[in-house]
Amino acid sequence: MDMSGAGDRRSGAVRTWLYVVAAMVVAMVAVGGATRLTGSGLSITEWRPVTGAIPPLTEADWAAEFAKYKDTPQYNILNQGMGLSAFKVLYGWEWGHRVLGRLIGLVFFLPLIVFWWQGRISRRLGFGLLGLGVLGGLQGAIGWIMVASGLQPGMTAVAPLKLALHLTTASLILAGLVWLAAGERRGVLAPVPARLQATAVVLPILVLVQIFLGGLVAGSHAGLVFNTWPTMDGAFVPPLDSLFAIRPWIENFVDNHALVQFDHRVTAYLVLVVAILHAIDARLTGPANAAGRANGVVILVLAQMALGIATLLLAVPLWAALAHQVLAMAVLTMATVHARISRGSGVVMPAAAEPPLGFEGLARGRI
Repeated sequence: MDMSGAGDRRSGAVRTWLYVVAAMVVAMVAVGGATRLTGSGLSITEWRPVTGAIPPLTEADWAAEFAKYKDTPQYNILNQGMGLSAFKVLYGWEWGHRVLGRLIGLVFFLPLIVFWWQGRISRRLGFGLLGLGVLGGLQGAIGWIMVASGLQPGMTAVAPLKLALHLTTASLILAGLVWLAAGERRGVLAPVPARLQATAVVLPILVLVQIFLGGLVAGSHAGLVFNTWPTMDGAFVPPLDSLFAIRPWIENFVDNHALVQFDHRVTAYLVLVVAILHAIDARLTGPANAAGRANGVVILVLAQMALGIATLLLAVPLWAALAHQVLAMAVLTMATVHARISRGSGVVMPAAAEPPLGFEGLARGRI
């Protein structure tokens, strides 16, 4: 019996499952973005982890939910006179976002239990997966804390910092899933030189920082001002009295539209420069597959920057904002897989085994 082939199939099933969960997380981020952009996030005013999975089923149920929403500052300040049919649209987006989160939990934990019972999960992989499970539970709590911030008196949207934390935690979960999935890849790949390994790890960290800053831009609506590029209000660098107009000065990093947008722009340039320098270094000193992956990161970063500029110039239309958010997840995924595979793999894959999945396909080629 070919035990190596059986082991590879078991590993392939685990890897496929991890990528499926990762794809669901990307979908969750997209639905969450649509929920925010349509102003739907505050339409459900209670956190009911179990019973909240069932939507209103009767007109009386809908009337009760609508009455709760009418007590919120968002309704009284922005949506006075809204009809029940319009409320149902808002409610549907937020309900779908929450139900998708519950579904991700089931798709994550049920196969995890089965795979662990079957002996397909190594101890190191198991600890990593349990850590992601805990982070997923924390993400649900952060989501409710974020919503609760928007239900406070005078608030019509969630707090920008809490929104940025919610988005960044989802991105961390995505990065963790694809890191573990890439680590299950079969086949021998020698690690790249230490310098390339280090800069490959720096890239997803920078992307996560940029995603956090993008969450601040989205949460504070800073993308609706300074809709020019490459200048902001006629200058490449706005004056300091504009960037630090709020006292105390630390609050400018969250509440000052000029500084929030400027930080997001500058970090985008930094990500691009690091990605290009890393790709050049990989081409000169690394193996061909590492250079190919590094080039892939540069291409995605350039596409994301172009889309971000278009989103800004168009004053943040719904389609562009959603595409920008989803493409950020693609950049993070590519950078994370590249960083993981750059560490090398020492598991032999039979010649007839299945090809690598997803972004790992770029790892194929000359070693």
